Amino acid sequence: MLDRVQDAPPGVDVVKASGTVTKDDYETVIEPLIDAARREGRRIRLLWEAGPDFRSITPAAGWEDLKVGIGALRLFEGCAVVSDIAWIREPTRLASFLMPCPVRVFGGQDREEALRWLVSLPEGPGVLHELLPDSEVLVVEVGQPLRAQDFDALAQTADSWLETHDALAGVVVHARAFPGWENITGMLRHVRFVHDHHRKVRRIALAADSRLAGLVPHLANHFVQAEVRQFAYGELDDAVNWASSPPTR
Repeated sequence: MLDRVQDAPPGVDVVKASGTVTKDDYETVIEPLIDAARREGRRIRLLWEAGPDFRSITPAAGWEDLKVGIGALRLFEGCAVVSDIAWIREPTRLASFLMPCPVRVFGGQDREEALRWLVSLPEGPGVLHELLPDSEVLVVEVGQPLRAQDFDALAQTADSWLETHDALAGVVVHARAFPGWENITGMLRHVRFVHDHHRKVRRIALAADSRLAGLVPHLANHFVQAEVRQFAYGELDDAVNWASSPPTR
């Protein structure tokens, strides 16, 4: 069964799984949670907890989980999975790079840490990102001043992919204008992200307003082993196609 737990900080929803989870559980617990978020115009920070008494999910519940998830992914601002069960922890960790929001796995004893992490996530992130597994390209949509948490989320997505792959085929930055950083911490985290990943990206594409053309040499200087190319803001698909193709050098 699934139960809503009411001991969470404001802005965080907690769902605890025990015994066998059925389709009815999703219809009576998860779907109302998502419907309420839509009505209230808010995004969801979810802690999903499975203790040692959790046994299984019925096939019908698994299908309902998939349907609900596909329809509501963009509502999620972050998801923490708290469990010591290996068959939950490992698939979640491996699949986290496919999610459009940050996903982290915590041990059962780290529940409070998971809650603190969810609370710390930025509201209205300056960076939205999505890893396209078929093209092996990380698309980064920049709209607001960059925060340290944005680069933590980017690093988690990239690192989850790199655990099972040698490199990313490409990174595409999509921005009308460069908004700068929220503070010095955001800028330093940006530098660290580049330092940790610059040798693991084959191509960098900047799909941006022409006024950002001056950033291309700057990107090339940082990603020393990657080809860098600029595209117009409206040429995002072309940028992704180019970034996913093999480098010429």
